[in-house]
Amino acid sequence: MSFDLLVKNAKLPDGRERIDIACRDGRIVAVEPGISGEAGRVIEAGGRLVSPPFVDSHFHMDATLSLGLPRMNESGTLLEGIALWGELKPLLTVEAVVERALRYCDLAVSQGLLAIRTHVDVCDDRLTGVEALLEVCEKVAPYLDLQLVAFPQDGLYRSPTAERNLVRALDMGVDVVGGIPHFERTMEDGARSVRALCELAAARGLMVDMHCDESDDPMSRHIETLACETQRLGLNGRVAGSHLTSMHSMDNYYVSKLLPLIAEAQVHAIANPLINITLQGRHDTYPKRRGQTRVPEMRKHGINVSFGHDCVMDPWYSMGSGDMLEVASMGLHVAQMMSRDEMRYAFECVTTHPARALGLQGYGLAPGCNADFVLLQAADTIEAIRLRARRLAVVRRGKVIAQSEPAISRLSLEGRPEIVDPATYAPGK
Repeated sequence: MSFDLLVKNAKLPDGRERIDIACRDGRIVAVEPGISGEAGRVIEAGGRLVSPPFVDSHFHMDATLSLGLPRMNESGTLLEGIALWGELKPLLTVEAVVERALRYCDLAVSQGLLAIRTHVDVCDDRLTGVEALLEVCEKVAPYLDLQLVAFPQDGLYRSPTAERNLVRALDMGVDVVGGIPHFERTMEDGARSVRALCELAAARGLMVDMHCDESDDPMSRHIETLACETQRLGLNGRVAGSHLTSMHSMDNYYVSKLLPLIAEAQVHAIANPLINITLQGRHDTYPKRRGQTRVPEMRKHGINVSFGHDCVMDPWYSMGSGDMLEVASMGLHVAQMMSRDEMRYAFECVTTHPARALGLQGYGLAPGCNADFVLLQAADTIEAIRLRARRLAVVRRGKVIAQSEPAISRLSLEGRPEIVDPATYAPGK
């Protein structure tokens, strides 16, 4: 048989070793040991990890790489970030947003990040960000799946034109209905916005992804309303609650009621570890809250949890590199998920779990799936997180679209090895 691409001697995230992956016409056609046949290109994995691509389930691409425009966020707080974004919005141009977004997509691809759900602010009457990111979607479609969420940053009801603009954005082709109920003027308005937005999504057959309870306030409980509306409207499996940080302040009795409701409604939970740990707990001295929602408890209830990057060099976060392994590392540290099983779960939070939340078709490492995957300089998924492993090859539809040399250091020390390969420090190596 002949193939377009054949990867030899790979290790898979499920632990299988010495596996070959054969690709033809953009699809995986075989995943098994000892595949033979002609191939247009052969990659020798050398026992290293091959993973499905990384997926970022929560991002703000209209703001990315805008750090310092028009000024810096001096306090580093969420509210100053929102105010700063309000200053920047009138200065945005379609051309500038497109340029920054495309640059970020270049970085994402180099990191093996091939699917992103990005929220785009619809509270600018010009809908500059929407127009720009729809253009970016078309440009990057051959190599990156980009899903847009219509996001009323200033509040669906708090901003006088947000509701109308959100509908306009959906009419233009935006994929997902967003919201921010905790930023409305009252709890009642927040709950009303959740109901209205879920009804809009149900009427149009769309998914929902809401910034929900991104607060330290234990009484911010819009996730309860979101789970209820999901059930009422039959949106099970099509709704995500992002951030959910108020849950780190809620009492255990209430959470013991809440988590089964989220699980029953099949609402996806999206934590954003890098951002949650820096923006939350700002009013605390000590003890100081961690900022991240209750990931281990959600896991026990069977809730699909993923980790998002949220921001990279923008008004809210001055760091970030598009590396979902950095996100996974922060997530497991903050949640104190340090067993081997929990660390493997954290890897799933930046791969298979967000793929499920986004409803990606053809995702995975099985015959019939899209030939999209990443060869990592690591022995397994835990080592990939520990090392923030080098992406040796990034494959999209059976073609290598990015590659890097292994990260290896050369020593000049008498009596010691000439080469240090960090991937050989894995347990048992």
